[in-house]
Amino acid sequence: MVSPTGGANGDDGAPEPHLVSLATTAGKLVVATTVLGSAVAQLTATVVNVALPRLADDLAAGSADQQWVINAYLLTLASLILVGGSLGDRYGRVRIYRIGVAWFGVASLLCAVAPTIELLVAARLLQGVGGALLAPGSLSIIQSTLVRDDRGRGVGLWSGLSGISAALGPLIGGLLVAAGSWRWAFVLNLPLAVVVLVLSTRIPETRDHHAPGDRLDVGGAVLAAAALGGLSYALIEGPEAGLTAAVAVAVVAALVGLIGLVVLEPRRAHPMVPIELFATRAFAAANAITLIVYGGMGVVFFLLSIQLQVTAGWSPVAAGTALLPVTLLMLVLSSRAGELAQRIGPRWPLTVGPLGIAAGMVLMTRIGPDTSFLTDVAPATIVFGLGLSLTVAPVTATALGSVPDDRAGAASGTNNAVARTGQLLAVAAIPPLVGLTGDSLSDPTQLDAGFGPAMVVAAAMVAAGGLLAAVLLRTDDLEATADDDEGAEARWQCPVDGPVDCRPALVGVGDAGDDADP
Repeated sequence: MVSPTGGANGDDGAPEPHLVSLATTAGKLVVATTVLGSAVAQLTATVVNVALPRLADDLAAGSADQQWVINAYLLTLASLILVGGSLGDRYGRVRIYRIGVAWFGVASLLCAVAPTIELLVAARLLQGVGGALLAPGSLSIIQSTLVRDDRGRGVGLWSGLSGISAALGPLIGGLLVAAGSWRWAFVLNLPLAVVVLVLSTRIPETRDHHAPGDRLDVGGAVLAAAALGGLSYALIEGPEAGLTAAVAVAVVAALVGLIGLVVLEPRRAHPMVPIELFATRAFAAANAITLIVYGGMGVVFFLLSIQLQVTAGWSPVAAGTALLPVTLLMLVLSSRAGELAQRIGPRWPLTVGPLGIAAGMVLMTRIGPDTSFLTDVAPATIVFGLGLSLTVAPVTATALGSVPDDRAGAASGTNNAVARTGQLLAVAAIPPLVGLTGDSLSDPTQLDAGFGPAMVVAAAMVAAGGLLAAVLLRTDDLEATADDDEGAEARWQCPVDGPVDCRPALVGVGDAGDDADP
């Protein structure tokens, strides 16, 4: 029940002034602020892919440089996103969210003015830090600030509006690049960040007073960054440069980081990487599927726009519209796929879905010179989108539904980091594997020769994820994420950019130990 002052009352009638109703101005402000903050990160992720060819021409960036433009952001994001969630729980979700938005905005400005590719990559590393601080906060703010009965609708609004921003991202990127420069793709973030910072001052602060009181696992974050960064460097630079001293150091750093995570993390009371969750077979299987499937798809999002512009000669605007069928299908079908998986279990959706994605990727091998949208691009992206729609909600539902309710936050954060890691490693490994090194991403002949094999290798990865689901999952692995209490209902909402932002909107389910600041 909403109080006259716009706050809310609990079930026992006790006032809970930190909770707001979605019907109030304050409730609408919560959704608007979190949607705009998410849009800052989502637009950048999709816009940059479209801007890469123009960026490469302007900064004389080779294939490895273009890979680093994507992977630098993913590296710090994947390494620190679990730390970002923990910081919000401990020190205030709105506070950390605002810091993340401000950080992201400053890093975007540095990207926009970068005079060299090296400085741009450095700025992208900083941008990933900002993304790791803001990404976990948007949904947690909604869940901890809206009254219980409005949380499902709040998350639904967030998902739909965020999905629209992600869907428009490639088109906006194409328009910005065509109208001016690739630098506008980063400048776009600045006014959005300012608006979010202003609006967020009116959102009540919340934090989890039951969060662990000991130190954050900074060592775990450093080890993860060393493992991912070293491996990425070796995969990107090794095929072209050979076993140089720098590549050897990167390999050693990756091994040290990986061994440190395996040996040291289980000994910590509250590790950044909750390795004990992987003892649950369904959780381990869901994350293995996430790693493989989203790794393969990351190659599509990286190479498709470049292929359409460099090889097919499409304008940035036309290339930006290529994936619109995927985003539209995701907006319409992902929630229904989540409901289907809850009824029949995740095994068959996660078998058929990745196989459909892989089929769409194989169809993309037809994209080359003189490509037609209707006969070449549309059939491939429609099949790809249907498979993706069947995959994203079930894989995240399985990851969350296979652990106790009080570990859902850790499970969601881990699945998020695993998805980013899969994209990071696949984008680092597959292009050099098929010969896309040197300046090949800017050469139509070389790019076209490598694009088809890259799609086949990535499709094989994704198909392997589907076969893994058929072998490892059971039909009863997905338990309802909502409690069995009367009125509890799980509604899966998935934006178009994948499982990392696909969460259950639990209607009628209480807080999980969250308290608000007075």
